[in-house]
Amino acid sequence: MTPTPDTAAEKAASFDLAARVGLGMFASDVASRDTMGMELVCCEPGRAVMRMVVKPLHLNGHQICHGGFIFTLADSTFAFACNSHNRVTVAAGCSIEFLKPGQLGDILTCEGLEQVLQGRHGIYDMRVSNQRGEVVAMFRGKSAQIQGTVIPE
Repeated sequence: MTPTPDTAAEKAASFDLAARVGLGMFASDVASRDTMGMELVCCEPGRAVMRMVVKPLHLNGHQICHGGFIFTLADSTFAFACNSHNRVTVAAGCSIEFLKPGQLGDILTCEGLEQVLQGRHGIYDMRVSNQRGEVVAMFRGKSAQIQGTVIPE
């Protein structure tokens, strides 16, 4: 697990760092921001929330949200959650379960939570829900830290 901050000041500093990491990553994330139309709602230590509206360009031949777009929302949220500690972190593997179709106009929100972080590896769960609170998909990702920081320390 990630070490728990001992003091209120350390906790506040870790939340501030995660927020700055999120803003820094989102500023250069053309795929999530511009291509997909996602919004970064929050980035906290070991947690991130992202949102997107299902638009006509996201629909497949069945006129429901293409699974690849739901996957991308979850994968992007995973990236923000696992990089929130300011260590460059990449996906080592992931899986997704689609539970309900996304419909045109749905507001899909993905919350990603760190389950465990040991050494260089972490496990994160993403829950994609619609505006009615119905779970659309569940995604689990395994992360691996590599060299470097996301933003200067």
